[in-house]
Amino acid sequence: MLHWRSKTLPLAITLAMALSVLATRCVARSYVFPVHSRGADATGQDVLVELTFARDGTPVRALELRAPSASRTIVSFHNNRDTAETNIDVGRTLRNRGFDVVLAEYRGYGASPARDPSEEGLYEDAEAILDMLGRRGVASDRIVLWGTSLGTGVAAEMARRGRGSRLVLVSPYTSIPDLVTNIVPFLPAGVLVPDHFDTLSKARSIPVPTLVVHGDADEIVPFWMGQRLSRDIPGASLFLVAGGHHGDLLSRDGRVLSEIASFAR
Repeated sequence: MLHWRSKTLPLAITLAMALSVLATRCVARSYVFPVHSRGADATGQDVLVELTFARDGTPVRALELRAPSASRTIVSFHNNRDTAETNIDVGRTLRNRGFDVVLAEYRGYGASPARDPSEEGLYEDAEAILDMLGRRGVASDRIVLWGTSLGTGVAAEMARRGRGSRLVLVSPYTSIPDLVTNIVPFLPAGVLVPDHFDTLSKARSIPVPTLVVHGDADEIVPFWMGQRLSRDIPGASLFLVAGGHHGDLLSRDGRVLSEIASFAR
């Protein structure tokens, strides 16, 4: 019996640790993608609802606002607690400044089908929307990729893949594991967090002009992360919002949207 225990105890401990890691990864994913808390909001008659499909067959939804004779299209990737509908008012403002605007939706968010989101899934959704625009003749040199918070990881990856001509990162993180270890330094976040969105590791591979917008009082994504990305991405510049928190940059400083619009032209 003692011999049996000596062999099975390490196995039991290993199994328990594996189950604990798996459970933690599931919890981490539900925190990064809190889709259960989001519903679809109303749009409006001036908003077109577009539907396409990702490579894995997932239906992908986007909202579009078109401006007469627009020369550039801004494709926006939203924060994890927003939906495409959340950003319609900002989209309208940008359209009124002469841009076509596409508000990308993620799988499982808003009115999109209830598929479990993941890092790779969001990349596939973004590719599907950009492919849809390409089929309509909107080439990458006309596309401005805009990400906010979680969406900065999606926008940065699309820029790395050459899917746009400019990149706007609002309240960007260096990576999701970095956000975790910034709070709990001893955690092995690279193992426990399944979705890394590691923009910092890709920074040198981003070939397009980049505007980083960050508030120095951000309580969710520390300001140093935006500073670091603005240093590591070639050709990037940093627009500091003094006193800006995580979700109030556009409303706190009216220059932010003007700065982005000027950069995007």
